[in-house]
Amino acid sequence: MILNRISIVNYKNIKEAGLSLSPKMNCFIGPNGAGKTNMLDAVYYLSFCRSAYNSIDSQVIFHDEPFFVLEGSYQDETGNKEEIYCGMKRGTKKHFKRNKKEYKRLSQHIGLIPLVFVSPADTYLVDGGSEERRRLMDVVISQYDNNYIEALNRYNKALQQRNTLLKMEEEPDWELMRIWEEQMAAEGEVVFQKRDAFVRELLPVFQQIYQDISGDKETVSLQYVSHCQRGPLLEVIQRDRMKDRAVGYSLHGIHRDDLEMLLGGYPMRREGSQGQLKTFVIAMKLAQFRFLKRTCSKTTPLLLLDDIFDKLDAQRVERIVQLVASEEYGQIFITDTNREHLDRILHENSFDYKLFSVADGVVTQRVEEGVGSDV
Repeated sequence: MILNRISIVNYKNIKEAGLSLSPKMNCFIGPNGAGKTNMLDAVYYLSFCRSAYNSIDSQVIFHDEPFFVLEGSYQDETGNKEEIYCGMKRGTKKHFKRNKKEYKRLSQHIGLIPLVFVSPADTYLVDGGSEERRRLMDVVISQYDNNYIEALNRYNKALQQRNTLLKMEEEPDWELMRIWEEQMAAEGEVVFQKRDAFVRELLPVFQQIYQDISGDKETVSLQYVSHCQRGPLLEVIQRDRMKDRAVGYSLHGIHRDDLEMLLGGYPMRREGSQGQLKTFVIAMKLAQFRFLKRTCSKTTPLLLLDDIFDKLDAQRVERIVQLVASEEYGQIFITDTNREHLDRILHENSFDYKLFSVADGVVTQRVEEGVGSDV
């Protein structure tokens, strides 16, 4: 999938921008806080119907403006064009449209424009809570399997209802409790099977990419951990009903799943240096890219790389550059605070590119000599 043009109005600190983009490499250069990450987040929003950083939609609207609008003109590998629109006024729900037709459910849009976003915040995948790692699995699987997100939504609804019963001061309706537990178990088993299959397929790809970036210096692994591995999920959920009642929430279920990240067989968060941690996360995201490329209707995902070179030695930077510059990767959006790393990418390769300067939320194209220098 290629994003040919994007229009942004009142999105975070970007008051207005209309950009024609390169089909291969789009580089955004500027100081910290200028709006480079917000530019990539707007591209992310058009794929996922939400910001990568703000769970409350109204918080992405520029200062005191009454609305925001994002529009993207895309083209897939067969030449088909897709026009995606998102707009929202304060105090109302957002509207998402594909080719001028509004979606009945936002979940219908997920997967149309597959995307992988690599950012400094991804270190939370390693040193953050298990919620971050579950979200990683959810974001990837939901892009190629609509049944997954539907099952996950039904599970979460049942979980919420069960927790409401557990919090009641008076004796809960145990028959109603059983109904919600049965739905949690049925949907949870579906989610577990899909997560387990995803991790099994992702692991060898991830390990190979990590070896390529690190120069075979370290051994890494992933281990999926779930209560479903203890036996039938319904039995596991019901086993500690009284303990759940005492604490007021459900202690067991796929909402407690985790993805252990290991370096040399030990937890990465404890053993890894900053460079190893960042290499781990980048390898994970590039593995997701290759996985999605195989599974998302044979559509090449967009790749967003936000400030990825910090804390990496020159050798690892060079290997990452060689990877993403290969023909395997499609359209790339990349940010940095200076030209040094980007110049190495652009001058050592002959692909099309465009350079943009970002300052105080204003995005302008820089016209320079190069394959992609034409406006």
